Amino acid sequence: MVKWKFFKKHIQFPILRMFRNLTARRVLWGVVFFILTSMILGTSFTNRKIDLKPGEPSPQDFRARQRIEYVSEVLTEQARREAEKKVQPVYKVDETVLENMEEQISTYFAKLKEVKSDSTISEEEERVKRLKETMKLDLSPEVYTSLLQLDQETLNILESEAKQILRTHMEGGVSQEALEFTQYKVFQDVENLNINAQLKELLRQMVGELDFRPNLVYDPVLTAEKRLQAREAVEPVKVTIQQGEKIVGEGEKLTPAQIEALQMLGVLRPKSPYKGFLGLASFILLTSGLVIIYLYKFHRDIYNNESHYVLLGLLLVIMVIIAKIVTAIKIWDTSEYSGLVGYLIPTATGSMLISILLDSGLAIFSTIIMSFYVAIVTGNQWQFAAVSLIGGLVGVYSVSKLSQRRDLATASLYIILANVAAILAIGFMRHDSLPAIAIGSFMGVANGILSSVLTIGSLPFLETAFGITTAVKLLELSNPNQPLLKRLLMEAPGTYHHSIVVGNLAEAAADAVGADSLLARVGAYYHDIGKIKRPYFFIENQLTPENPHDKLSPSLSTLIITAHVKEGLELAKEEKLPKVIMDIILQHHGTSLCSYFYHKALEKDKDGTSFSEDDFRYDNPKPQTKEAAIVMLADSVEAGVRSMQKPTPGRMEGLVRKIIKEKLDDGQLEESDLTFRELNLIAQAFVRILNGIFHSRIEYPETVLKELERRKAVDAVGRKQSTG
Repeated sequence: MVKWKFFKKHIQFPILRMFRNLTARRVLWGVVFFILTSMILGTSFTNRKIDLKPGEPSPQDFRARQRIEYVSEVLTEQARREAEKKVQPVYKVDETVLENMEEQISTYFAKLKEVKSDSTISEEEERVKRLKETMKLDLSPEVYTSLLQLDQETLNILESEAKQILRTHMEGGVSQEALEFTQYKVFQDVENLNINAQLKELLRQMVGELDFRPNLVYDPVLTAEKRLQAREAVEPVKVTIQQGEKIVGEGEKLTPAQIEALQMLGVLRPKSPYKGFLGLASFILLTSGLVIIYLYKFHRDIYNNESHYVLLGLLLVIMVIIAKIVTAIKIWDTSEYSGLVGYLIPTATGSMLISILLDSGLAIFSTIIMSFYVAIVTGNQWQFAAVSLIGGLVGVYSVSKLSQRRDLATASLYIILANVAAILAIGFMRHDSLPAIAIGSFMGVANGILSSVLTIGSLPFLETAFGITTAVKLLELSNPNQPLLKRLLMEAPGTYHHSIVVGNLAEAAADAVGADSLLARVGAYYHDIGKIKRPYFFIENQLTPENPHDKLSPSLSTLIITAHVKEGLELAKEEKLPKVIMDIILQHHGTSLCSYFYHKALEKDKDGTSFSEDDFRYDNPKPQTKEAAIVMLADSVEAGVRSMQKPTPGRMEGLVRKIIKEKLDDGQLEESDLTFRELNLIAQAFVRILNGIFHSRIEYPETVLKELERRKAVDAVGRKQSTG
């Protein structure tokens, strides 16, 4: 029990309070539509049918469904590797090798010079022995003896010659492979020296004892730099695949380049689907945010209306679902033609529905968003997005002034023409084949028809589900065969005629001030349907001079007259008329005064102590919209002009402006947003229509009238004689 109380207090009630808040519900709906859209579009990244690897046989023939151009990472890497292979290893000369060899030569000659200059050894044999022990060369005693006899300059020249031979063959660098040959060349140059045999023997022995090593060694750092420069010098390899081009045949082993091409065409599962899904979710979040900002800035009424907000999100999600269904259709086996099914996506359906149900400006903005989604659904094929954008915008234009049922059929023709023109233009730019362009154009025609069929079919359900009154619904209500209008015609013909004239006046006035003329006209048709209950208590339905109000008190007459608003509202609810029509019925009198009965009551009680003016006023809301206010003015003007004895243009205009001024002074228009300028335009529109209705007739002269009567008499006599 304690846990249940804790749950109710700290969890249940806060959640319920949160969802009573419009902003919280709006955020919840936004999250729901975001998740749905992401899940539907996300299948383009996470639900691929094939997962192939290089070296595997292809399970089928693959052809390009569209023309693509991309930078191939695989081929670019291959080209870079080839460039690396062409770079030879870089070697450098190890100068220490030659320096060591020269140092060895210098050491031999230094020992020779040391023994030769040693004054402590006087005997020649002792000198030879000492020199042999010091130099450790396998030379004959005669050679050692001759060396001791050489002067200093000759030894220096001989040392220099030996080093020069080494430099000649070692300075340029000697690799391991060329080491033996280099030794051979050194010995050969020693043999070619112009010196005696004993000195040549000395140099041969010295060279033979040298530490011959290759001085040309591999430089990994410089080699890596050269190969890196070779890689960077390779331009990225661009690949262009034409629509219908074969990528790989069935049974052929797949190469990395072919795998990459299939990935670029959207056939295979991408390497990192989660990365793509993250990008998709970010894009959807961005576009959703733009829609919300647009609503907040320019259509606060839709933003604050939960049902309209939900309707917009639902339509966008439905269009994404339809796009996915259409792209899943496979009509042809040929890839070149099967890919053209994207032209069949009926984006114009969503555009027209949003335009009809919500707003044309919002429909244009939503069409752009839906076109982006079409590109994602079709694998980033922007030609389909372009056609969707053009067809959708034309659809918005086609229904922006919807006033007749045939406008929806006409919209289909406009969309077809726009689609075909766009597909032809794109096909020529992409250099598509003529059969492909022809099939694409056929898809454009089918798109236009499908868009209108879906719009017409879904419109009534959306109207009913979201309580929206569209122009199509209003056109249906304007049909004289509607039950209430038929009853009004049969049971209250005078009121019916009055309503038709009020409708004409209201429509013209609404057009003049930019209000909804169709709503004003249809609202006028139904504004007095409450008079069906007691038609003969209203003067326009009284066929005899006898007036039932003459037998009633003014207060009772007022009660009967004002009751027609409430009774009309009840009839409207029974017939489930739209709320906007019921608002006009309820507001078309506002709190106006029944002046006739009020003044009649004043005649009986001149002091007015037994009643107040409020007793003779309608107890209804004042007009809240321009359309309701226009119907109020048209109703009063029509009744006033009808009661005039000899209506002339001047007298009618004076009466019109007087009635408008009285309604304005009485405060009946203060909640309707009508401006003084608009009231002037309304008066002009009323006068123009009334002049057409109450135009002056030709007055025939007296002699002409007598002649017409004489001819009628003669004709009557002739008919009697013929029948006799």
